[in-house]
Amino acid sequence: MTRHASYGKSSKTAKKRNVLKRFERIDVLRQLGKWKDGENKLVTNLPKTPTSI
Repeated sequence: MTRHASYGKSSKTAKKRNVLKRFERIDVLRQLGKWKDGENKLVTNLPKTPTSI
């Protein structure tokens, strides 16, 4: 009996995610200089960010 092709995918073929989590978006905004820790407290309505920097 053979296995289905979806089983046992190797991590070498993993695609880059195109959606970032909130903490990842904040990290990107810090790198771009658009996030100040003392001033910005809300993590909702964050501006769009590039997925790769």
